[in-house]
Amino acid sequence: MAKSKAAAKKVLQSYSIKGTNKVVKAGDCVLMRAQDPEKPPYVARIESIEIDGKKKNVIVNVRWYYRPEESIGGRRQFHGVKELFLSDHYDIQSADTIEGKCTVHSFKNYTKLESVGSEDYFCRFEYKAATGGFTPDRVAVYCKCEMPYNPDDLMVQCETCKDWFHPACLNMTTNQLKTIEHFICTDCLDDSKRKPRNGAKDSSSLETKPETKRRRR
Repeated sequence: MAKSKAAAKKVLQSYSIKGTNKVVKAGDCVLMRAQDPEKPPYVARIESIEIDGKKKNVIVNVRWYYRPEESIGGRRQFHGVKELFLSDHYDIQSADTIEGKCTVHSFKNYTKLESVGSEDYFCRFEYKAATGGFTPDRVAVYCKCEMPYNPDDLMVQCETCKDWFHPACLNMTTNQLKTIEHFICTDCLDDSKRKPRNGAKDSSSLETKPETKRRRR
């Protein structure tokens, strides 16, 4: 007697998350239940949704987001609380493990949010899970500490050089910083003191161009 062929998988356009009224489709970001109930849910981007034609089980092909602490280098000072890395780690999971829907914003759009909800995240790096490498591997740095921007940290911009500074790097408290209406960093104040007061142009300024404070690393 000939064996029956296995039922082919069928691609679904959408899936209704169990216990909710939310619908997800390919391209959406979702929260997926972690094996350890003490850990926060995993975050993934749905690549496709399929159903087993015989068992009627719905599966999702996903691309995982990693939290900084899950990466090889670990969490660093400039990583935001809601920061994620889009990894090259693809996987297949049961749709039953989807707990909810979330939004992973671009870094630029995240910094423009008026308020950040529990389902809001952001991503500015792609991450290679096997090697720990990042794309891009160089980003703009700010302040005397030369660290990339952390959207969770309060910073103040110098009105002259346009660089941004952390209160702690200026030996100031956050409350002190909030009382300042116009801020000029010490480097720019020192430069203004060195400029000639008789109106004559400094010959050195004609030969060299000031180095930008927005370096890349």
